[in-house]
Amino acid sequence: MDNHAQNLLVHFRHAEEIKAESLAYKSFNLSPLQLLDLELLLSRAYYPLTGYLGKDDFEAVLASMRLADGTPWPMPVSLDVPSPLGERLESGDKLALRDQEGFMLAAMTVAEVWPADPEGEARAIFGVQDIASHPGARAHVRHTGAYRVAGPVVGLSLPPHVDFPEMRRSPAEVQAVLQQRGWRKVLGYQTGSLLHCRHRSMLRQAAMDAGASVLLLRAAGDAMAEGAAHFAGIRCARIFADAFPKNMLLLNLLPLPLRTAGPRQALFEALIQKNHGCTHALVGQRHADPMPPEAAPLYPAGQAQRLVADFADETGIAMVPETPMDYVEEKAQYIPRAQVGPEMTVKTIDAAEFRRRLEFDLDIPDWFTMPEVTAELRAVFPPRSRQGFTLFMTGLSGAGKSTLAKILYVKFMELRTRPVTLLDGDIVRRHLSSELTFTKEHRNLNIARIGFVASEITKNGGIAICAPIAPYASSRNEARSLVAPHGGFVEIHMATPLAVCEQRDRKGLYAKARAGIVKGVTGIDDPYEIPEHPEITLDTTSLAPGEAAQEVLLYLEREGYLA
Repeated sequence: MDNHAQNLLVHFRHAEEIKAESLAYKSFNLSPLQLLDLELLLSRAYYPLTGYLGKDDFEAVLASMRLADGTPWPMPVSLDVPSPLGERLESGDKLALRDQEGFMLAAMTVAEVWPADPEGEARAIFGVQDIASHPGARAHVRHTGAYRVAGPVVGLSLPPHVDFPEMRRSPAEVQAVLQQRGWRKVLGYQTGSLLHCRHRSMLRQAAMDAGASVLLLRAAGDAMAEGAAHFAGIRCARIFADAFPKNMLLLNLLPLPLRTAGPRQALFEALIQKNHGCTHALVGQRHADPMPPEAAPLYPAGQAQRLVADFADETGIAMVPETPMDYVEEKAQYIPRAQVGPEMTVKTIDAAEFRRRLEFDLDIPDWFTMPEVTAELRAVFPPRSRQGFTLFMTGLSGAGKSTLAKILYVKFMELRTRPVTLLDGDIVRRHLSSELTFTKEHRNLNIARIGFVASEITKNGGIAICAPIAPYASSRNEARSLVAPHGGFVEIHMATPLAVCEQRDRKGLYAKARAGIVKGVTGIDDPYEIPEHPEITLDTTSLAPGEAAQEVLLYLEREGYLA
């Protein structure tokens, strides 16, 4: 790569001048995902981009996976901002880009501002009409700001990383290592998942077929947000890399957002690998497909491979198809699936079964994954009997949530196996969300706060008992997504009918709602969205509180949370 393409960082003396000038700039604190994009932009992993795309380039990328001048580029690298800021920005303005703590990382000269179209963008990026069918499309719509801002960027410094600095080489630094090792052909392989023995056999096969060494780019997000999973995943990647000869594989961390955009994502990754010095890109049959392997793919199998191959002459990076590998018991090794005969015994463990074995402290065979990987995961992710978990109760006022929560709190305190925290709806409203009203937006924010606190309790091995009304499915799902990476999440639907809840009406809430004295009461003039797949459903119409608590304890015992 040419010297001018090393990075977009200015000299430190110029950086000090920009910082002094930035007192007059408008300012924006980037989200964790936006920080990843900025880092890749500044490091030139997004070469040839020198800033956030203008509207013509943005729309051309969505329509054709090319910039307006025809250069292949499949992903719209853009900065979205909320309404208050977007409405104040004009062409020529300077915008200071900061991290979550307010540290200035870059300065942007605004060239264009236009209203974002999250739904239209999501349909184009992820290639779907039904946004609800794709988790990446849903996330794009949920998190995209009201305006898009375009313009060139100059960097003052890259986002700081305290974790694993020795594996965080820039594209230019990676290329220097490749040249030092004399690697003329380099196969890029990018992943954010755990790698096992099947992947080792597959990578060796692909490298041999291409006559290349391997650059393994391990996606690495926000260490603080991902917690133990972040550190365990990278340590396991290092164990995996150490199983290869040193002159065959180089491991590097890549702060790339995993958008699961299928073929478009595959081409995007291939270009990033090219910018790191790769000559070949390894592409799977179901590359970046959001559906689990056992489910039907959202994108046609092989489509990603065909797309990367179709662009190969222009991008200068050749496509290498991933070879599916199976473990054959008679041979005690992995072989290409195409060579497996009907008389052979194939053994496999899917992701769900692997997780179950970890959660229930069951045997994990060495043919599936390296013993060192198993030991690392067992140290970080203990079996369910030693994990933290969250009980998340949801239901109408008067359904019995608080009563059940208090009984369970006492039961768990008596067991003395874990620290216990009760997050009752009224208590949270009084101490954590006292400034919030009962609009849908504020109700969702209240549940997000409960979910965050519960995730921290769960992450640290405790039991969080949450008992809000939580009327909306979207906020309940958000709470689950915050907690589930760190331990158990058990949704308990208190399905007591409205008529029974009104008869109880200890707070007089329903009577006031029927009289028109108060508005926005769930079940009266505000909807309650019934959970579709709760782990436990309880109707306390004829179920005594102690009996309801016993149902919960029996479930936890069956599922391995209580030894």
